[in-house]
Amino acid sequence: MNIAITDGLLLMPPAFGAGLSVWSRGNGTPASATWATASNAGIVPADQDFGTCLEVIKTASTTRIRFKGETPIIPGVYLRISARLKAMAGALPNARIAAWAGDGQRNHVTGVPEKAVAQALPNYGEILEISAIVGVGARNGVDLSWGTGPVYGHFGLDLTGPNGGAVRIESIRIEDVTSAFIPELIDWVDVRDFGAVGDGVTDDRAAFVAADNASRGGGILVPEGNFRISSSLSISSPIRFMGTLTMPGAARIAFLQSFDFPTYADAFGDETLGLKKAVQALFGFTDHVKLDLCGRRVDLTEPIIVADVVPDLRNFMTRRTIANGEIRLLPGAAWNTRTVSSQGSYDANDPLVLRNVNNVAAIEIGSRIEGNGVGREVYVNGRNVAQGTLSLSQPLHGGTATRGYTFHRYRYALDFAEVPGLQRVNFVDVEFSCESVGSAVMLPIEGGLFGFRDCIIDEPRDRGITSAGRGCQGMLIDQCDFRSSETSLLAHQRKSVAINVNANDVKVRHNRFVRFAHFLVANGGGHIISGNHWFQGDGADEGLRTAGLVLTLVNPMVTISGNYVDNAAIEWTNEHDAKPDFSGGGFSFGGLTISNNTFLSDHTVPWFSWLVVKPFGSGQFIHGLNVSGNVFKSLYVKVDRIERVDTSHADLNYSRMRNIQFAGNSLVNVRDYVANPLTIEHVQASAAKTWTLPVVEGLPFQGWAKTVGSVVLTGALTSGSGAQVAESPWVQTAIGSGSRQLRLHWGSAVRGSVAVSVRVDDPN
Repeated sequence: MNIAITDGLLLMPPAFGAGLSVWSRGNGTPASATWATASNAGIVPADQDFGTCLEVIKTASTTRIRFKGETPIIPGVYLRISARLKAMAGALPNARIAAWAGDGQRNHVTGVPEKAVAQALPNYGEILEISAIVGVGARNGVDLSWGTGPVYGHFGLDLTGPNGGAVRIESIRIEDVTSAFIPELIDWVDVRDFGAVGDGVTDDRAAFVAADNASRGGGILVPEGNFRISSSLSISSPIRFMGTLTMPGAARIAFLQSFDFPTYADAFGDETLGLKKAVQALFGFTDHVKLDLCGRRVDLTEPIIVADVVPDLRNFMTRRTIANGEIRLLPGAAWNTRTVSSQGSYDANDPLVLRNVNNVAAIEIGSRIEGNGVGREVYVNGRNVAQGTLSLSQPLHGGTATRGYTFHRYRYALDFAEVPGLQRVNFVDVEFSCESVGSAVMLPIEGGLFGFRDCIIDEPRDRGITSAGRGCQGMLIDQCDFRSSETSLLAHQRKSVAINVNANDVKVRHNRFVRFAHFLVANGGGHIISGNHWFQGDGADEGLRTAGLVLTLVNPMVTISGNYVDNAAIEWTNEHDAKPDFSGGGFSFGGLTISNNTFLSDHTVPWFSWLVVKPFGSGQFIHGLNVSGNVFKSLYVKVDRIERVDTSHADLNYSRMRNIQFAGNSLVNVRDYVANPLTIEHVQASAAKTWTLPVVEGLPFQGWAKTVGSVVLTGALTSGSGAQVAESPWVQTAIGSGSRQLRLHWGSAVRGSVAVSVRVDDPN
């Protein structure tokens, strides 16, 4: 142990020749007088023994020389204060090492020894070296044992005895001599004592094994040097590093009693390599289930490709956790996105394969595909170079064709993409500080049950958590904070995505998402999205808004409840369907519950809606949608509707709408109140046998006025002459050019007012 090296402390005072303003004639405290103004002292520039030195004429009973710098007193550290001096003329005085002890409030600590044993100067010109050791502990060899009260000292020497003598003093030295006491202080063994060389060439593995065996419950010290370990190794004893290790990439090392990131960072002298080796040990040994970052920040200079770090990792289903720290991405070429343009042939009857791909070897697994007919968040999750094919995470909606595509491979702090069958990996209390350099986590192609709890994903350049396959199955994301790197952009200019999923049963609960293009693009079913806050506004006066949540499965069995949806839409599509036209079999849009959420918008365009259904093919309809108990509120701008159909590709088949519930919602500053069933009122001022009601605007998605549950008279039904009439009408539904009107037929010409309960669907 040497604090002058390990802690960077500069213990040695400046030489007298550098100036006497830091040398006190008193106790060394800031207010004490210095030797710079003393008339009885001066600098001798060229003494034959000392070179430049200080000459003092002793004129006081005790002549003091103290360094005004505050030298720290640290438990477990021992300091030696020494000086060489000689008498030149006059009376021969005595000399001793002396000090002034101070506490944390810079008060003098009394009751501790501050003077070493004095020694008489011998004959003129004969050199005397005086020294004393100071420290906290009362150990053999310690001259000034101070205990834990003092935290610093002003050190120097005293001249005592007769006055009138001239004394020359070489510069005073302060050194860390703790190493002389280590064998008595702690139970450590040094690997050098067991044959370790530390030259970076010699294989020191056997020496580490011997030291581990000899520690007998104590610890191992790895001193300065570069120690080569040629193959995998487990160390059972606590271990501490002043030097570093060199190992082959595939060789693993497990510190069984020191399994944490700081130990690995110290062991390899590099935080990126240290984290790689720690991850390698986490998945390569069975002794630990958690890698503790110990509150440390990891500066990551390149992505950690887990398949490269742990090449034999596959079908691993035992829980592993990385916790308690920050992973910060540092800029560099290693984070650059690889973009490849190519051409391939797609067959809708083989929906997860792209064939005849040009330059297929250049396209990396995990690349996102972009091009005509490609939905959002479609990734390459397999590659056969010999056959020229790519496997896809989702089908393409564009139909059978040969097209040009662009492939983007983003870089992730932790990339599990090519680790097959990995499950039950958790991140707890981890902050991914992406700083617009790269992305956070790529999930494995196959696997599942990943978890993120109390994590922060801050400013990912492209993506937060990406699934290129089924590794998102059963994923849990709880109490996390996601913040985009694009917060300054207008909403429609953003491209980053916080999360995407392809598999089922994902739980996204109590998280916060700030200004992504989309916070979640979700295929698969059975998801629960609850208690989150996602907001995607911007500074525009009438800004366009994008979908915060994108659902791409037509019948997903998804529950969206208790969220705060701020300046963002929920968009429901079938863009991941190779045959997006409804052909008469299977499911169309349905199985979605949106309840008890708060929806807010401000400074948006009037045609913005919070719920958008976007069919990518014809014939689709809705059969099973519950929108209830929500609050929809628009600030500053009255929006037209809370929901709409995006007909960019196709419209819905309104004749087949079934089991749609819009009820109990609160709408504030919205032009059209929407409900299903919807009660409309009509007043017929003139007597007629048929009453044609106006277009019904308040049914969901401006669909057909398809069924009527009741017609209730709200006033007297009278004839043209005013005579009261008692009869009931029959109802003609779905009339008019848009099938959005109703017609009541009476037995005679009548007038009056009615309340009609109308639905957009068949209720069951």
